[in-house]
Amino acid sequence: MQVFYTPRYYADIGPGHVFPIRKFELVRDRLLAEGTLEPAEIVEPAPAPLEDVLLVHTTDYVSRLCSGNLTTKESRRLGLPWSESLVQRSFYAVGGTLAATRASLAAGYSSNLAGGTHHSFSDRGEGFCVLNDVAIAIHAMRARKLFQRAAIVDCDVHQGNGTATIFAGDDDTFTFSIHGANNYPLFKAQSTLDVELADDTSDTEYLDTLAKHLPSVFGADPEIVFYLAGADPYKGDKLGRLALSIDGLRERDAYVLRECYEREVPIVTVMSGGYGKDINDTIEIHCNTIRIVKEIFESRVAARRLA
Repeated sequence: MQVFYTPRYYADIGPGHVFPIRKFELVRDRLLAEGTLEPAEIVEPAPAPLEDVLLVHTTDYVSRLCSGNLTTKESRRLGLPWSESLVQRSFYAVGGTLAATRASLAAGYSSNLAGGTHHSFSDRGEGFCVLNDVAIAIHAMRARKLFQRAAIVDCDVHQGNGTATIFAGDDDTFTFSIHGANNYPLFKAQSTLDVELADDTSDTEYLDTLAKHLPSVFGADPEIVFYLAGADPYKGDKLGRLALSIDGLRERDAYVLRECYEREVPIVTVMSGGYGKDINDTIEIHCNTIRIVKEIFESRVAARRLA
């Protein structure tokens, strides 16, 4: 398995910020310590090429982002303080999703221990999302003729408004978002399929609703799926408003991953949001995603080979 991570996923955003910037490192550390991943399975990505970023984002936005000339309103919408390390982190996180996409096309599955920045629009960042990594990966790989049809399964608790807007009118990209109805963003964009959930939705209702709607994604016959495995539907999340357990989120991951495996559709997992009151819960939820990727894909592939 190839899992993409670099220490450059860290940026100094100041003490006490609600965004848990250390979670990427902590997920990596736990997966290595428990033996889920071997050191050789963790690959450091290159930063995203500027020409790939500009397939999605405007030259004006990217230029001002890189030079530190965002307006006060743009910085407030972004919710993160500008720094050179934030710009570097953003380009590397996109690079991780680009690399994971290439690896998934070759092997059927791969993961980026960052990414899922779905509130980023073509001309601005919002909600802790600077550059839209999944949108960039789809456009970059499509430009290289590596696939045409893609699907995004967004299970972050917040609607992927930036992603929905970027792909509006794109019949070759199916955008699916299952999210809290009363959560950020206040004004939702229109995905291909949006499923809104009431506050305090728990495991059974969530999983039943997901099972009802996920087949529509595969009805579009995607050649690859990007899975935003957000940890923030968790009942202990500061920003979530839903009530899923850690076990329920694990079953969510298993269901999405099994569907891709059984249908032989390559999948890329990215981390997306997670703001647990106890950061260890967020780390465990994100680690479960990688554990289940290995469990479903590697154990079943090995079983098929033995058969």
